Amino acid sequence: MNTTPIVITMGDPSGVGAEVTVKAMAALPAQQRARYAVIGDLPTLSRAVDVCGLSLALSPFDQPTAMGALRVLHVDVPDLPGQFGILSPACGEASFRYIETAVKLAMAGQAQGIVTAPINKEALNLAGHHYDGHTGMLAHLTNAGSSWMLLASPTLNVLHVSTHVSLKDAIGRATPERVRDTIRMGHRHLQRMGLENPRIAVAGINPHCGENGLFGREDDAQIAPGVAAARAEGINVAGPISADTVFHRANTGAFDLVIAQYHDQGHIPIKLIAFDTAVNVSLGLPIDRCSVDHGTAFDIAGSGRANHVNMLAALDYAGKLAVSGR
Repeated sequence: MNTTPIVITMGDPSGVGAEVTVKAMAALPAQQRARYAVIGDLPTLSRAVDVCGLSLALSPFDQPTAMGALRVLHVDVPDLPGQFGILSPACGEASFRYIETAVKLAMAGQAQGIVTAPINKEALNLAGHHYDGHTGMLAHLTNAGSSWMLLASPTLNVLHVSTHVSLKDAIGRATPERVRDTIRMGHRHLQRMGLENPRIAVAGINPHCGENGLFGREDDAQIAPGVAAARAEGINVAGPISADTVFHRANTGAFDLVIAQYHDQGHIPIKLIAFDTAVNVSLGLPIDRCSVDHGTAFDIAGSGRANHVNMLAALDYAGKLAVSGR
């Protein structure tokens, strides 16, 4: 068995990341828990164990670990507020340093992959790290030319052409080349996950894919050429298909993956269908990374009420990536 750990970044110290992490770890058998290590703040994790009423033991990453203890790589960041639910530049700095440390380990082959707990984008930017979220930050830290956000669930998988940009900018970014590359990336990923001939659908960008120009020409001029280029490479792809039906068709078994053109087009259906089980997976990076698909939830952080089911789903997906090879 590969003893190189999958590392979990704790996320914003003021958010629910520490709670969902320790809850998920406590839910795993001791032998399975040994597969993971957390990068974060040891006092924050200890407080999370207490507020959640757990008996989980925490152990320094570089010391011998008792059976069942959770290994923690403590990253010291000054001026943390020491309480949950606080928007703080120090927490934004901590979030960045945890991810930076995880990337260094993964790039050096000292981690099989990364699972990220939620960060707060405002805190991150207050700390001077101007990224739109995890995906852009990871692309920068790994020197990846491009990256994509996949939302994966048991019945619906959605890969986005663009994510954290305005709707106006998203339409401009849906070039034939980006659409083709997104289809390629989804095809390769699903093949890696065991599907020999993935069935891919591409959502249109306008109502009814523009209805032959009545509602815009973007589907004809931008989306369709990208689909045709991918199909010419032998990829099993259909589209553009009207977005008001394609997600239902995929969820009921007609397709293995939907290419969404922009953030909300893809996020809304999958969060409606699989709010607790959808996993955020970064594609196009030289390392494996997946994440919970929820935010820092400052309003309930520190109460012990945060649901860890999504973290368990992310850990499970990370495990599948680790055994699938790259």
